[in-house]
Amino acid sequence: MTKTKTSAVRNLLKVVVVLLLPFALSWPSPKAFSLPTQTTGTGSQKPPVRDGQHDFDFNVGVWHTHIRRVLDPFSGSADAIELNGTVTVRKIWEGRAQLEEIEADGPKSHWEGLSLFLYNPQSHQWSQSFLNSKAPVLSTALIGEFKDGRGELFGQDTFHDKAIMVHGVWSEITPNSHRYEEFYSNDGGKTWVSSFDAHLTRESDLAPSDMAAGAEPMGSDPDNHAFDFDLGAWETHSSRLMHPLTGSTTWADLNGHTVIHRVWAGRASLAEYKADGPAGHVELLALHWFNPNTREWNLDFANPNVGVLGEVPGVGRCNNGRCEFYDQEQINGRYVWVRFSIWKVSGDSVQSEQAFSDDGGQTWETNWINKYTRIKQ
Repeated sequence: MTKTKTSAVRNLLKVVVVLLLPFALSWPSPKAFSLPTQTTGTGSQKPPVRDGQHDFDFNVGVWHTHIRRVLDPFSGSADAIELNGTVTVRKIWEGRAQLEEIEADGPKSHWEGLSLFLYNPQSHQWSQSFLNSKAPVLSTALIGEFKDGRGELFGQDTFHDKAIMVHGVWSEITPNSHRYEEFYSNDGGKTWVSSFDAHLTRESDLAPSDMAAGAEPMGSDPDNHAFDFDLGAWETHSSRLMHPLTGSTTWADLNGHTVIHRVWAGRASLAEYKADGPAGHVELLALHWFNPNTREWNLDFANPNVGVLGEVPGVGRCNNGRCEFYDQEQINGRYVWVRFSIWKVSGDSVQSEQAFSDDGGQTWETNWINKYTRIKQ
C-alpha cells in the first residue's frame, strides 16, 4: 500500500478528469517528449539498464493491511497508533501505472487514501504519489527503483512545518504478502527514524470488470457529482495551436478516444487519453479529485515519457454548468497563466478548451479545442 502519507498519514493527515486533455498537455518541457540519446558506437558504453516496468506486479490484488504509525518519529517516543483495513491495487494505463485505494480503521478514526504509481521508461524508476481523504492535497512523489527484490524510493516533505527527507521501502515480497515502510530524516539522510510500517497479506485477486467506467460508488457530497457528465468512453477530436503566444495561426488536428473512470468512492476520476494526427501520437493519464475542505476540484496529469504527476495541479470550481481551472506554468521559458474550461453540450457531447495568458489574465489565447462524443455501448 502506498503510504506516501508523508502529507497524509504523516500529519494524520494532479485521476480524471473530465476530459481534461488540454490541461494535461500544457506544453510540457521539451524534455518530456525528447527521444533517448543515441550512442555513436565509439568509446565505452554503459551496460543496459534493467526494465523495471513489472517490478510492482506483486502489488496487484486485494490485501489485508496492518499499519503501525509512529506519532512523533523524531521525539524518541514509542507512542504509535495501529490500524487494520483493506488495500485494493489495480493496473491502469496499459500497465504503465497502478492505482491503490486504502481503507483502514483504528481505535479513534476511519481513514482512506489513494496512491498513484507511475513508471518512467527513460529513467527506469517508479514514482508514488498519495492523497488522504481528510486532507486531499497531493503529496510530493517518492521516486526510486527496485534492486534484488527490494524497492527503495526517496522524496521530501515537511513534518511539524520543518523540511525532512522521506525513504519508502518495499520488502519481504512473496506472492501472498509484502511489507511497506517509511522512514524520516531531518539531518540530510545521515540518520533515519521509522514513521510508518504496514504488513500486507493477500485476500483475493481483482474481479475482471473491476475498472468498468463509472462503476465505483459515488460519495454523498453533492459537489462530488460536478463531473458526472464526463464518465464513460468518448470519441475525441482535438485541435491544437502549434505555436502558442507567438502570433501563429497554425493548427493541427488529432483524433482518438478518452475513457473516464470514477474511483475512490467517487472522490476522484481517472482518465486515459490516446490520439493521433499530424502533430504526432499523444497518450495521457489524468487524475481529478475533489477537496471537501476547500470545495474545489484539482486536476493533474502524466505522459508516458515522464513517469510522475505534474508538480502543480490545476485548481478550480464549477458555476452554472461551466467548470474552470487555473494554474501557472512555464511555457517557452516564460511563466504564464493556464486556464482549462469544460462544459456539457448535450447528454452525449462535451467540449473543453485550454488557453494561455501572458499578461496576468487580462487577455487569453485559446490553444486547445476538444470535442467529445459519447461512445454508446
